[in-house]
Amino acid sequence: MPPRKLVVGSGQKTHPLVWCAAIICVFIALAVIITGVCVFVGYLVIHPRVPALTVTDAHLDKLDFSQAGVMDVQLTVFIRAENHNAKAHASFSHTSFILGFHDIEIAKLVAYPFDVSKNSSIDFNYVVQSSSIPLQPRDSDYVDRSLKEDKIRFDLKGSSRTQWRVGLLGSVKAWCHLNCELKFHPSNSSYIYSYCSSKSK
Repeated sequence: MPPRKLVVGSGQKTHPLVWCAAIICVFIALAVIITGVCVFVGYLVIHPRVPALTVTDAHLDKLDFSQAGVMDVQLTVFIRAENHNAKAHASFSHTSFILGFHDIEIAKLVAYPFDVSKNSSIDFNYVVQSSSIPLQPRDSDYVDRSLKEDKIRFDLKGSSRTQWRVGLLGSVKAWCHLNCELKFHPSNSSYIYSYCSSKSK
């Protein structure tokens, strides 16, 4: 049998639409790469920082506890809103905190929307005065034990929504969350300092 001949033909030509689609895909890929590079370079140059909330100080102004299991308390809590962005102001909204004691809600602390200038901060001092709080036996025992040990604890939890602009990259939004334990010496009303902030240590 004679050997088969390999016939090389010109074949079908690629349709122009296929070439157009390929070119469009190349341009899209290049646009994505360039955008990613611009964002990365912009981040390195601007170095944006998330605004933060920090408890800077507190004071136990009053603590009365009766044998009937009723507690009266007044505290002052100092909270600082910080914006460490050198090129953009930051806005805070939906700011709300709950001050509690042993799973008992004492007060809700709120703030109207406010702005913090670039590379600046604003301090808030909340004066919380509770009405007489009737305690359950387990809570009364906790207060009695805390007074004997000269150390009592309150809880502060809450959040604030922040927004700031990062150069040409646009507006950025984030939530700042606080979850703090406020500890005091009842004998002299002093605050036992413990770092508490929405930012990482």
